[in-house]
Amino acid sequence: MALPFSDEELYDPVQHSIDKVRPMLVRDGGNVTLLAIKDGKVYVQLEGACRGCSASQTTLKYGIERQLKNDIHPEIEVIESKDMQ
Repeated sequence: MALPFSDEELYDPVQHSIDKVRPMLVRDGGNVTLLAIKDGKVYVQLEGACRGCSASQTTLKYGIERQLKNDIHPEIEVIESKDMQ
């Protein structure tokens, strides 16, 4: 299912949702950067202690992605990208 928004329209709402999750990551010594939105998929890079952490996939799916699904659209998907920039 395609999202009813363009990638450009998603940028600010996605950034706002990520900013809601960011304090939790920073408390644990990490962070997240929004790299791109392509075809409704949100590409992020985990940083600091979050990068390579054994719980990083949980952080992506149940922290960041869940926040985006609640705030924006239930079909939105977050993908961790280690090489994109």
